Amino acid sequence: MSRGQPNSLRVGALRPNQLLHTYGVGSVADLPSLSVLTLGLTHWDLTHSAPVVEDRLLTAIRRRLGNQVESLRLPPHLPETSDPFADWTRVGVPVTLFPTWLRCSDTRCNRLASVDSGLFDLYPSPVQPDKNRYVHGCRGNGASRPTAVPARFVLACDNGHLDDFPWSYVAHGGVDPGPGHSLTLAERGSTGEASNIFIACECGASRPMSVAIGQPAERTLPACRGRHPHLGTYEPCAAAARTLALGATNSWFAMHLPVFSIPRAEHPVDQVVADLWSTLHLLAGLDAAIAKAILPTQSCWPKLKPYGVDRVWPAIQRRATDGPADDTGDDDTDLRGPEWRAFTSGTPVELPDFTIRPEPVPLSHRDWLREVVLAPRLREVAALYGFTRIDAPEWDVLDTPDRRRAPLTVGRPTWLPCAEMRGEGIFLRLAEERVAEWEHRPQVKQREQLLSRAHDHWRRQRGLDPSPHPGPRYVLLHTFAHVLIRELALECGYNAAGIGERIYPGSAEEPAAGVLLYTSAPDSEGTLGGLVSLGRQDRLGSLIERALEAARLCSSDPLCAEHDPTEHARLSGAACHACLFAAETSCERGNHYLDRTLLVDTLTEPDSGFFAR
Repeated sequence: MSRGQPNSLRVGALRPNQLLHTYGVGSVADLPSLSVLTLGLTHWDLTHSAPVVEDRLLTAIRRRLGNQVESLRLPPHLPETSDPFADWTRVGVPVTLFPTWLRCSDTRCNRLASVDSGLFDLYPSPVQPDKNRYVHGCRGNGASRPTAVPARFVLACDNGHLDDFPWSYVAHGGVDPGPGHSLTLAERGSTGEASNIFIACECGASRPMSVAIGQPAERTLPACRGRHPHLGTYEPCAAAARTLALGATNSWFAMHLPVFSIPRAEHPVDQVVADLWSTLHLLAGLDAAIAKAILPTQSCWPKLKPYGVDRVWPAIQRRATDGPADDTGDDDTDLRGPEWRAFTSGTPVELPDFTIRPEPVPLSHRDWLREVVLAPRLREVAALYGFTRIDAPEWDVLDTPDRRRAPLTVGRPTWLPCAEMRGEGIFLRLAEERVAEWEHRPQVKQREQLLSRAHDHWRRQRGLDPSPHPGPRYVLLHTFAHVLIRELALECGYNAAGIGERIYPGSAEEPAAGVLLYTSAPDSEGTLGGLVSLGRQDRLGSLIERALEAARLCSSDPLCAEHDPTEHARLSGAACHACLFAAETSCERGNHYLDRTLLVDTLTEPDSGFFAR
């Protein structure tokens, strides 16, 4: 990762997918000897960044950020080469050193200073980028100069700002002593607690880190400076600054919007032409001979080449004649409706990015399970359009207030980074009449009122505008998805954190009741079929029965079953880590809106569950 400049260094490597979900713009990556922060989009070199076509996602992003967003792009793909000094090593994702305060790793020295102080020298290793490091001149225990490691703490705030920790300010009791003070950071115990870590100055001032963490921090830390180090900007900020340990999981939460690619044409060549229509429509009005000659020169030709000019040109003509009528024609504010209709079409589809086939419903579940669809091939595209710090985005990232969403670039972005994943999944559609009948039960209505009160309280605590509770239908489907994820992970060989969910609760105008459980990978071939095999009629029924049976009793019962979400303004009812909570990568709503009581019999309310005995 480096910037294409003469003095830039390649300092490490990350997988492309990590640059969206884990180490995206504004996040800190902890490398073996350095800690670096990914810079904003303005600094990225797009030479090796391929555009991704996904019109539904781009439309949704434009609705959120504005029509100036022209494209979605993959992180730079670096070609393989054995030459460590080749030009491509300077083309990657740009990063900068952060935090800029370093500490000498020699235990007899422990000198703490900014990299701009001149006390530390960069020791580059072009052949082994992971060996790039800063060193201190104290020589340490031997002839080698000890490595200078990143300081352990940083400052952040709820509005997405990040800053270096004010070491000298804290050491001197909330007073800036000015330049010329030599600091050390040493640990005086073996527990690693903040009270055993001391910032000391040569003038005699000394404070433990505990004064900057928790309640005392309000009197010790300065006001937030509104710094965005990934942009190099400052802005007014009234939020209180907080101390975070370097590498803390709450220092960066991605805000990304995912969609599945769905068919827009019956045949593969027509589908590819539809995907690339923004480029190919310019050829539609040309003479056939001229257009066929120009086609191989287009940037999108590698995707069209397998079909040949003689098949692609008629597809372009059909597209030009028919117009967008073969598209979904859906409201661009609805991302899930088109996907629901694609999965419930009832007919097999065989396309490179969307392959589905109906599967017979297990005999023992036909009273409530209407449809099972196996999806051996799926393509998911997710775009990163912001991030938050301290607290994760609200359950729907589009609902997160703009004041909390940190920008990816100065001004309005013209493009956004995205990740392209391929995989497989199982789609389950519940019988609408059974779900509707269950929703009208008095016990379910009563439970809905309890969850709705907790939902309203939760939003008031966070200063969010009032919004309706998603309803018992969504909670039912979401809880059902979580219990199945746990059971599927035991059988298919995938880690539970690698199985995602997509909930389709429908709307008042178009009722729906379905879940998609899927796994995906950034590899072009996707995954290996282990999940789809569990959706077969002879295996799915027993998996569902075991999942529901496990959900009836939690190891934390009766505390879990008796949990009142209104007491602490929680969004989930009878749900905890022992029974329902899933990994952050699996749950689409951060483990909110879960309740075993609406799914199965529990110790306290045996008659509210959809699968009540």
